[in-house]
Amino acid sequence: MSELPEAVEAVVRGFAPERVVRVEEPSVGLLAYVVLDSTALGPAAGGVRTARYRSEAEAVHDACRLARAMTYKCALGGLDAGGGKAVVMLDEALDRARAFELLGERVEALGGAFRTAGDLGTTAEDLAAMARRTGYVHTDTPRLAASVGRGVLRCVEACVELAERRVRGLRVAVQGCGDIGAAVAGALAAEGAELLVADLDPDRARAIAERTGATVVAPEEVLRAAVDVVSPCAVGGAIDEDAAGALRAWAVCGGANHVVASEAVDATLHRLGIAFVPDVLSSAGAVIDGVGLTVMGLADRTPLIDALGDTARAVLAASRRDGRPPAVHARERAEARIASGR
Repeated sequence: MSELPEAVEAVVRGFAPERVVRVEEPSVGLLAYVVLDSTALGPAAGGVRTARYRSEAEAVHDACRLARAMTYKCALGGLDAGGGKAVVMLDEALDRARAFELLGERVEALGGAFRTAGDLGTTAEDLAAMARRTGYVHTDTPRLAASVGRGVLRCVEACVELAERRVRGLRVAVQGCGDIGAAVAGALAAEGAELLVADLDPDRARAIAERTGATVVAPEEVLRAAVDVVSPCAVGGAIDEDAAGALRAWAVCGGANHVVASEAVDATLHRLGIAFVPDVLSSAGAVIDGVGLTVMGLADRTPLIDALGDTARAVLAASRRDGRPPAVHARERAEARIASGR
């Protein structure tokens, strides 16, 4: 584990996480970072993201912001855990099997301070390689994705109840048909929602449509569709200022991390009268499932997942009362619980 480069140090100072670990092994093409944002409530939990980054500083910035979001997720989900994240810099020289085994060794060396699972760009094979070297990685991605689907459904229910609607017959556009998007689509379809689905891989979108009765639309059209709810379940930042202005939905509730591109977009959605369930609530089902089982010893995690809907109702109602965006209320609730843990 190396000292941090100067540019990375500058990023770290801006976020001030508890700990940052640089993992480098040139022989297998591995350069990764593990960020522990907070352990005030318990061990740091967050997935491993594998992506192409232009620099180490960019990779660490991504890890730090995602780890902070995980801290909020854990606090809002009632977990005895804080937030963390690992990022692996994707490169042609990466020997994935050996590299992820080595990353597993480094996670194991943290002694349980970091609990991890999959994220964008990390495959089932990558997680299996990690699991050969550490017991602190969750490899049951379908189960965790199903928990995200349940959490998104509960938060959509919160939206429709405030609008005096119901899920049956609700038109929902699901962006992204990977593990998370498929689980969200399945949960909503089971409750009678009418779905539009889109993915950059048309075969994945068609597969989900066959299982749920959804209509497949082009990826560039899904966020502008005439629906009630848009559910981004792919990469982060899907709702930027342009996308927000083009929305025809009256609510946004997704399974992705960092659904909106910035806090300014939170304000724009609020100004436009579009209900937004912050993704630190709506996408928290996976970490609740994982931490609830391995850290808290809960045989049944569904009550905590279902409680995300209650928190979403409270956040949306508070936003209506005082005129501040729901994300502000979610962050304040999370920070209050973290402060009590300290």
